Amino acid sequence: MQKQIATGSASRWAATLPSLEASDEFEPDEDAGYCPIRLLGAFTLLMAGHGRCVNTCMMLGDRNYAMWQLARAHTFGDAELREVAARLFAYFDDERCPVPAGLRA
Repeated sequence: MQKQIATGSASRWAATLPSLEASDEFEPDEDAGYCPIRLLGAFTLLMAGHGRCVNTCMMLGDRNYAMWQLARAHTFGDAELREVAARLFAYFDDERCPVPAGLRA
């Protein structure tokens, strides 16, 4: 009987906590990161629509790779992709943005 009481109170306590599932209503804070992640996500999806796979980790960690992918996006006749690439280019071209330690000259 004591086990039932403990389990009952634990389940009531757990019901008040937000879900720990990664996909449950997660809204990333755009200001918390150092890259506009929604814009980067849109870019990778638009590139995939043209049969081009873009590695988001490499976009964030290798500026040359990022610039290459952004330049490549301008070779397609897709106005939306060009606009997204131009907005991302403004971010990656900003010298004030942090550069990963391994890329510093």
